[in-house]
Amino acid sequence: MFEQTNSFIDGRSVPPLDGQYEDKIDPRTGEKLNEVASSGPADVAIAIDSAAAALQAWRDMRPADRGRILNDFGRLIRASESTLGALERAETGKPGREMATLMDLTAQYFEFYGGIVNVMDGEVINQGPNYHVYTRRDPFGVIGVILPWNAPLHQAARAIAPALATGNTVVAKPSEHTSASLVELARMAVEAGIPPGVFNVIVGKGSVIGPAMAHNPHIRKISFTGGIRAGQELGHIAAERILPLTLELGGKSANIVFDDADLDAAAKGSTLAFTWNSGQWCAAGTRLLVQESIYDRFVDKLVAEVGNLRVGPQDDATSGPITTRAQFEKIQSYFAIAEREGLTPAIGGKVASHPGFENGWYIEPTVYTGVTNDMTLAREEIFGPIVCVIPFKDEADALRIANDSEFGLGAGIWSRDIGRVHRVAANLEAGRIVVNEYSGGFVQTPCGGFKQSGYGREQGVDALSHYTQLKSVIIRL
Repeated sequence: MFEQTNSFIDGRSVPPLDGQYEDKIDPRTGEKLNEVASSGPADVAIAIDSAAAALQAWRDMRPADRGRILNDFGRLIRASESTLGALERAETGKPGREMATLMDLTAQYFEFYGGIVNVMDGEVINQGPNYHVYTRRDPFGVIGVILPWNAPLHQAARAIAPALATGNTVVAKPSEHTSASLVELARMAVEAGIPPGVFNVIVGKGSVIGPAMAHNPHIRKISFTGGIRAGQELGHIAAERILPLTLELGGKSANIVFDDADLDAAAKGSTLAFTWNSGQWCAAGTRLLVQESIYDRFVDKLVAEVGNLRVGPQDDATSGPITTRAQFEKIQSYFAIAEREGLTPAIGGKVASHPGFENGWYIEPTVYTGVTNDMTLAREEIFGPIVCVIPFKDEADALRIANDSEFGLGAGIWSRDIGRVHRVAANLEAGRIVVNEYSGGFVQTPCGGFKQSGYGREQGVDALSHYTQLKSVIIRL
């Protein structure tokens, strides 16, 4: 009998009202792993009602007390990182070496926002002796958090922690492909002292739960991370309700290597930029722009770095499987597209197979050279370990190519010239730019996109303003 993953509502495990479940497949083996509840609109309503009922007591709690509970929660996450990490790894297929970092980040969100719950206080506005005028920030109420499958707990924590810190309650919807770890996190939240109903998890298909959540009048804001099409569909519903959204919708991030860069460091960092999490992260540096004068030399270094990667199911593998079968098949389709566009991989370009794991969903990290920015592989988000190496002439040419994209989530710059770094960073159309490394940044730094990569910000102090509403109070004395 396979285990079943149910929703977690009002502090307890809740099976779907209609008793329907979907199979969850292990990406490492292609075999059935467990069964996941397929909740419907009625289940969504129950979860939202629970959050609405818990709102007033949580909102009215002293911020310092909320902060203490969130810090206790962060400590409990650290104490339970092996349990949470094992659940996430089983569902995503991530190598064990990645999990310690992701669990640390998950805990950091609750610790960070638990420590700054009073930062977003209002201000007094001087209007002379006859008035006392001030502002305050109020929570929205019930927040819907709709999540992707690529980094379940990290993505959840970065939205849930600031939402809870500012006095909102939450109904979180994980991907049906990666639900178990978030359900366990919600159970642990109650153990840490977060009252039942404050943090609920509804499990099921996004195509069902997303619209039901967006239409529900108790939902006062939604944070969504996912694809453009789903974000657009959610946006249409939100427009009808005048419902605030925070959207992170993907990217095709430019990673720019200038001729004065440390090429060894740039090759190593640029490899990580498109292969971390098997390329399954929105800000992956999958458009690698390299100055013409160093292009051939840099490509040789890059291919050598990629050739040293270890792809497989092992704990110490550099790159694991693709998390869903649909994504595995989508990535393969781009190999055919590349061939039609006249591209030949410098390395990779095929499925990887491993003894005992022949049915797993593994893709060899792939480098395409001689790419131009108008090619399909340079325009579309592939969400897999494929990088396009594009030559550029000078600084102006690099900026032209980098900004010629419908996306604008992240970017990288490799250069020893600090003046150039500041000029390029100022002119890149991207929400977060990393220099002389390529990483996801820090919990304390805001994250969000330009253009079709979305709007609003998660992470950092700025996120608090996206989970509160500003109110002015004007008193005539």
